[in-house]
Amino acid sequence: MTGMIGSANGTVQSAPALFAPDAVRSLARQRLLRHPPAEDLDPERPAICGDHVLNDGTIDRFSPGPLRRAAVLIPIVAREDGATIILTRRTDHLPAHPGQVAFPGGKIEARDASPLAAALRETQEEIGIPPDRFEPLGYLDLYQSGSGYRIVPVVAMIGPEFELAVDADEVAAVFEVPLSFLMSPANHRRETGVFRGLTRNYYAISYADQTIWGVTAGIIRSLYQRVYA
Repeated sequence: MTGMIGSANGTVQSAPALFAPDAVRSLARQRLLRHPPAEDLDPERPAICGDHVLNDGTIDRFSPGPLRRAAVLIPIVAREDGATIILTRRTDHLPAHPGQVAFPGGKIEARDASPLAAALRETQEEIGIPPDRFEPLGYLDLYQSGSGYRIVPVVAMIGPEFELAVDADEVAAVFEVPLSFLMSPANHRRETGVFRGLTRNYYAISYADQTIWGVTAGIIRSLYQRVYA
């Protein structure tokens, strides 16, 4: 599979100059963190962003045991008619977060030299794009999830010509959403649901036939707040 993946609705939306690739790169380099957030290596320091922000400062953890380190890649595609973000939809049979829209990413392992290395490794494993195709732009603040992860979001850019090799066991679909759409706060809904008997507040974003919610929508909101708000 090469070239344009296609948006969730099969169309490409025009975007203002603010979302042209060069403008996105410049703004990201000005406003993103240049190094991984210090809280990543200090579990005693609370995460700045996370599920607790919308839940009265508390997190109802679904997973027992110590908090786990993780990293995700926010892959921005430098398309001439407006940058997009690559997202995946997880397969329905996975034990954790089945069927949900996600960024490529996963646990930071001992073999990973850094959160960046972990995010790029996971991206290659999930959708087949090698690390050397990405231009790292910076980091978002640490995001803590109710499922027991402290996540380092890594932002990187890739040119429009790339090949996918999808791991069909983990990834059911790969699609792109215009960055201009995701960075519009009008598209960020605050919703409430009951999870394992607990009432939780979370962000949700609808695009065509895809619903982005929970941690993924929360990280998108964090990107908006740091770079575009």
